[in-house]
Amino acid sequence: MEVAGQMADLAMIARQTETIVRETAEAAKLTAGRLLVIGVSTSEVIGQRIGTSGALEIAEAIFTGVEKVRQESGFWTAYQCCEHLNRALVMERSAAVAMGLEEVTAVPVPNAGGSMAALAYRKLAEPCLVEAVEAHAGIDIGETLIGMHLRRVAVPFRPSLRQVGEARVTAAYTRPKLIGGERAVYRLEANSEGNC
Repeated sequence: MEVAGQMADLAMIARQTETIVRETAEAAKLTAGRLLVIGVSTSEVIGQRIGTSGALEIAEAIFTGVEKVRQESGFWTAYQCCEHLNRALVMERSAAVAMGLEEVTAVPVPNAGGSMAALAYRKLAEPCLVEAVEAHAGIDIGETLIGMHLRRVAVPFRPSLRQVGEARVTAAYTRPKLIGGERAVYRLEANSEGNC
């Protein structure tokens, strides 16, 4: 009976993740060539303190939920490692090359990188590690602090689900900086003329 309950919990975690990723992707208008950064504490998902009880099966469920949406929309993903690898990111090498990112050398494992990054490194077609990205959107499952990897300007986003398992979820998308002063206009109106 325990196995059936655990399977149901893993299926629920995959569904929760899919919902959050789908809502964030829609809000951020994530399409091919855009990047979603994901930070996960699998320990927090199972109700434990971050960094104490990593679980590859939880990471697998989360990866499944993310991939379902990613395959439909075509955006890239970057999975943040834990502080033992300086919060480097696991992503497809083709995405890193397309974005002009410099690769770094390490192989994440559950005790040095975290379960989520370790699993992603093994599931991606051609994984690599990069030190930093400027993502178009981000999802933080378990308060892993992904803000350093978001483009400026980050806009908080509140998905309909605020937890995956026991872990709190925060999300954000980014927008271009607004420039100019009091005369600046940010949307092109039909039949508008300006005086410059």
